[in-house]
Amino acid sequence: MLLVYTHNISPRLKYVFRHICTRVLGIKVDFTSTIENFIAHNSLKMSYTKQQLGNEFFIKSHDILFEQGLNDIEIHVSDWGRTKCFFSNGEKSSLPFDIFAAAFYMLSRYEEYLPHVKDEYGRFMATESIAYKHDFLRQPVVDIWAYKFKEALQAHFPDYEFPEQHYRLKPIIDVPVAYTFKLKGIMRTVGGTIKDFFKFRLKDLYMRYAVLLGFKHDPYDTFKYILNRQKLTKHKFLFFFLIGDYSTYDKGINPNKRNFVSLIKHVADYCEVGLKPSFFATENAEILKKEKIRMEEIINMPLKASRQSFSRLNLPDSYRNLIELEIQEDYTMGYVNHIGFRAGSCTPFLFYDLDYEVQTPLKICPYHFLDYALLKEHSLLDKKKALNTIIDEVKAVNGEFTPIFHNYTFSENERWVGYKELFNMILNSAQDED
Repeated sequence: MLLVYTHNISPRLKYVFRHICTRVLGIKVDFTSTIENFIAHNSLKMSYTKQQLGNEFFIKSHDILFEQGLNDIEIHVSDWGRTKCFFSNGEKSSLPFDIFAAAFYMLSRYEEYLPHVKDEYGRFMATESIAYKHDFLRQPVVDIWAYKFKEALQAHFPDYEFPEQHYRLKPIIDVPVAYTFKLKGIMRTVGGTIKDFFKFRLKDLYMRYAVLLGFKHDPYDTFKYILNRQKLTKHKFLFFFLIGDYSTYDKGINPNKRNFVSLIKHVADYCEVGLKPSFFATENAEILKKEKIRMEEIINMPLKASRQSFSRLNLPDSYRNLIELEIQEDYTMGYVNHIGFRAGSCTPFLFYDLDYEVQTPLKICPYHFLDYALLKEHSLLDKKKALNTIIDEVKAVNGEFTPIFHNYTFSENERWVGYKELFNMILNSAQDED
């Protein structure tokens, strides 16, 4: 166990130390403000305060972990080996940066509470982030800092045996629309037919009725393929189904359709199933509650996980609504159009509510890649290169890689050519760990 001496055992301090030490490195951690207890401890120990006590392992603390609320913090990002960091802390410190303060800034999403420009869906944009502006978005910096901390501790305590961590994989299948043409109802089918006709989309018109008459397979119905892939790997896929009401933004299948309910039940026999809250449920707790109950009635078990439509997050309200409904995990923390690490970590972490200054029970499982983000890469080779780079970053820190694919990504649509190969490449990346 690592014992940390500090002048103030604050909620922020306990939160970030437990993430870096316990969740990332697998080391138990405890805290004391009593010098006698610190001296008596005969295993891993360090001081985290303003002044070093003696010649112990010491990291000079930044004020952010002892503050409350939001403050105007001046940040200077500097190079540190192959990565970057901020909150430098002088020569006497065992590390040149206060990694705990910097990690708290990243994990709490401090910058997302500050004034910023949102996109058309009300989302925090990657281009507004400190990681994008200083070119470390594609590095899990919090985990990298944690391993730099581990190396320094090992040098100071060479006889201590540190636990080994391993690379993990959590594939996500997002299902905003289960079918292209099936189960759309008479009105939507007629409307789609008219639109196809007047826009001269004759191929779509033909396909629509070929599918409805049973001559062709629905393009978005790729569930047999995905489930077959699930049977060949021990890494459980997590499906998120949209079952909200039809709206301007959500155009899924009516959740009262028997065949749609049967599909969700069938998938739940092989994979984990979570809720994809509708666009308006993100900000409306009553709609979210209705959709949660609806999903639980379908899968016959308590709902465990959610992933917000359009990756919309309104901090802290979106997460507070999930906590209120006792949803345990959320998979929205990431960027739609950029590969990388929005919170700087590839290790799931608990949501820290900056307004209430409290660690919550909601586990944030950040995703690092969404299929749309690779569309900007011109060739399949470029896509593979970008994907391998991010996988290697996660493997280097024994983290959890969370990619998101949609059900229609595995269709024969020209836009998604090669994506089955990319998906298999991701599954194969964990074979060495199996």
